[in-house]
Amino acid sequence: MASFKCSTVLCVICSEKPKYRCPACCVPYCSVTCFQKHKEQCNPETRPIKNKRSAAPVKTTQPEENKDDDSSIADFLDSDEEEDRVSLQNLKNLEVPEQGYKLRNTKAMSRTLLQFLRKGKMSQKQMKEAFVSNLNGTSVLEINQGLCFPAFCILCRGLLLIFSQHLCSFSHTWRTRFFIDFVVLIVPLMYILTILPAIILPEHITIMICCGGLLLYQIYQRRTCYARMPVQKILEKFMKISLESEYNPAITYYRVINSIFTAIAILAVDFPLFPRRFAKTELYGTGAMDLGVGSFVFGTAMVCPEVRRKYTKGSRFYYLTKSLYSSWPLFFLGLGRLIVIKSIGYQEHLTEYGVHWNFFFTIIVVKLITSLLLMIIPLNKSWMVAVSIAMLYQLALDFTPLRRLILYGTDGSGSRVGFLNANREGIISNLGYVAIYMAGVQTGLHILKNRTHIKDWFKVACCLLLAAISLFISLYILQVNVEAVSRRMANLAFCVWIVASSLILLSSLVISDIILSFAKFLIKGALVPCSWKLTQASSTNKKHSESLVPEAERKESSLCLITALNRNQLIFFLLSNITTGLINLTVDTLHSSTSWALFLLKLHMFTNCLIIYLLNLQGKTIKFW
Repeated sequence: MASFKCSTVLCVICSEKPKYRCPACCVPYCSVTCFQKHKEQCNPETRPIKNKRSAAPVKTTQPEENKDDDSSIADFLDSDEEEDRVSLQNLKNLEVPEQGYKLRNTKAMSRTLLQFLRKGKMSQKQMKEAFVSNLNGTSVLEINQGLCFPAFCILCRGLLLIFSQHLCSFSHTWRTRFFIDFVVLIVPLMYILTILPAIILPEHITIMICCGGLLLYQIYQRRTCYARMPVQKILEKFMKISLESEYNPAITYYRVINSIFTAIAILAVDFPLFPRRFAKTELYGTGAMDLGVGSFVFGTAMVCPEVRRKYTKGSRFYYLTKSLYSSWPLFFLGLGRLIVIKSIGYQEHLTEYGVHWNFFFTIIVVKLITSLLLMIIPLNKSWMVAVSIAMLYQLALDFTPLRRLILYGTDGSGSRVGFLNANREGIISNLGYVAIYMAGVQTGLHILKNRTHIKDWFKVACCLLLAAISLFISLYILQVNVEAVSRRMANLAFCVWIVASSLILLSSLVISDIILSFAKFLIKGALVPCSWKLTQASSTNKKHSESLVPEAERKESSLCLITALNRNQLIFFLLSNITTGLINLTVDTLHSSTSWALFLLKLHMFTNCLIIYLLNLQGKTIKFW
């Protein structure tokens, strides 16, 4: 967003008062419509040249060969902002990491750093805040490629358990099971978010799929069931298999993966090894951490009490009272987080939620609003409510001063005076999260339907995949013709992106569990915790279905890290926040080497996962209500 101090500057298309500048040629424009028309004739070589103001030069010790180092910043600055230009040598004098400088070389960043330059030196808090500010995200395609990776990890973990326990006669204790789950589930996600994202390309994903296919082939070759039967007959019998499960594995996987991703990202983002394009975006863009925020709301909605039919008795007032009662822990957690951060001077990113607001308060508001909506609207109409709220909110952003209020406050100067101005991003963006929540309710209703055959779940996976593709097409149209994705405003494009990405992840998880069920079908007595239980389809000469899995699977669930994390998600999230805060207060994360950062990340995840795992072994679930 550029500032226009001269009243004579007009939009190049409609001659109205401009609000933006073209990033290529810097000419002013006032709206998305004008920008689309301008793009057809945009020429980056015709950048406007205005008289530059004279500014007192800053003394530097810049050598002769580095004279052109600040030319890249000049390209980002408008003529009226040239006085705020900060040279690379001055940034080095401020002890800003060179890697961070290259990644955050923007106008707003330069102005912010200049303020600290005049004071002499940036504090540790200010450097950390600048390190996570003014970022633009990555491409939707790169994030979608990464979404395929967790499903592959879960599939490989299941195949590895079957292969090692039933074909290699390898006995598993709780220590070995925890080690396998941590190495196969946690460590790969940690690397994919830090040092390996540059090589996760389609061909590399293909190689990983081939490795998983090789493991599945080895299980098929050593199968103990239907050993002499051709593969076509085996598949026909597999399609007739019924499923028996107390919960849906795909939803459990989805929520656990989101918890793991969040725990890794909230600490990794403070280290230089975390790609800046994966961090939360400043205004527009798609960052991996932006997806984590939205998918958490989506995942919560899929298992809300309304979807699980938990409140089936009592009046509507009783139902609302229960919702309010279940929200009080979140209020105290949000309040406690606010008090701790303000008291210890912990770094904050104001444009994320505001001065006092945080994600706990967002969850409370969304929960209360959606509880009221679901009291009067049938559950199967939730998608209509989601579409209506998202579209009306986008219309309000386009045709009312609402967008300007979010970006600049009530006075138009970006002031943080008053509760609304101080927390405008967090308060107004609740509308977008309500739309995401209602979409999650509709998805949960569809996935949690009672389905007893594998072929029915094939249809579910295809349905989710087709819906995701349709939404991504809609997202492209929205970004070209309406507005780009903005987590800060939680606009229509953001809502569509979150739902589409969540459906992609869900469909990949359903497919991976179908493949895992096929592997279990080939090995008699195969035990894989947190997966579908298989039963033979009932026949006319049998009164009951014959279970293919012994009762020992109940014991196996206590040795499963996925089950443990699903059982105590809130405690895991709190532990992750506490250890993240402790590490940030005791370690200079900005100047940490890659090896030291990876060690701290592994220690952070290992400690938290082990605590949750031990709680599950003891059969304990910690709740605050």
